[in-house]
Amino acid sequence: MSALLRKDYFYELPEELIAQDPLENRDGSRLMILDKRSGKREDRYFKDMIEYLFPGDCLVLNNTRVIPARLLGVKEDSGAAVEILLLKRKSGDSFETIVRPGKKLKPGARVSFGDGLLKAEITDVLDGGNRLVRFEYSGIFEEVLDKLGEMPLPPYITHKLKDRDRYNTVYAKYDGSAAAPTAGLHFTEALLSEIAAKGVKIAYVTLHVGLGTFRPVKEDNILDHRMHSEIYYVSPETAGIINDTKREGGRVISVGTTSCRTIESAADESGTIRAVDGEETDIFIYPGYRFKVTDCLITNFHLPESTLLMLVSALAGREKVLEAYKEAIVKRYRFFSFGDAMFIM
Repeated sequence: MSALLRKDYFYELPEELIAQDPLENRDGSRLMILDKRSGKREDRYFKDMIEYLFPGDCLVLNNTRVIPARLLGVKEDSGAAVEILLLKRKSGDSFETIVRPGKKLKPGARVSFGDGLLKAEITDVLDGGNRLVRFEYSGIFEEVLDKLGEMPLPPYITHKLKDRDRYNTVYAKYDGSAAAPTAGLHFTEALLSEIAAKGVKIAYVTLHVGLGTFRPVKEDNILDHRMHSEIYYVSPETAGIINDTKREGGRVISVGTTSCRTIESAADESGTIRAVDGEETDIFIYPGYRFKVTDCLITNFHLPESTLLMLVSALAGREKVLEAYKEAIVKRYRFFSFGDAMFIM
């Protein structure tokens, strides 16, 4: 089946279309409207998206907060430069991490950050080469991290971020992500207020985003791809709002692939959402998947051959999506994390 081959999700992107900085106004980005049935497209601005929302619809937002998870330090025995990127807390002060250089950071190696304000010991090598790291510090870990850490921007962003808050949504609430749920970066508090005033329900879920979200698939057959797992939460209130929306005939609109993956993970085969208090999901959505809850999707433009592009293709059709991407390139849309958005209806 052609749609299961990685190469069928490749497209050529001029490097200058990779957005390096956020726009001054969050909702000033461009918005491509894509009708998933007809393939028809419109060019608008993000703040215009309210015109495409109707009373009774439900907007689902991921309220995770990106932490300053990138730590730069030195090996205690040699003074060699080291980088540790926090992925997820495993227990207490132990985290799963990505370390560089990996070959020199074996179990027992010790690292110092901020002249000893924070110290770490490599305690184990995990599947895939990630490291389990135990931290030592005085005081509150989050305060130490806030002082020493940097925001973990994706490798395709080479500019330094001037304002940390711009790599978080205005509704970010719960610490835990190593990457932003980027579709939500376009919303302002004023726009959300307008949306609520129009009679659109707003429901929040939490999925702590891992860096695996943005990694290209390497296997030729996408079915051989091993999906990373992420922790997610759905409150009883949110489950009720979404279930009521479906029952009353409203549309459930996921803001970002992470919100989509969260509610699809929490749904049974009938499309009923259950409350979830901290489970892991490794759901992989690609063409052929039957969506149980998500009707529409607001999302950014994604990397070639990524699981995110496959998810979008599952909702709108691979051919329609790649045609839309081709048009976006011609019209000079901005791509990836700080780029423009698409509303799949």
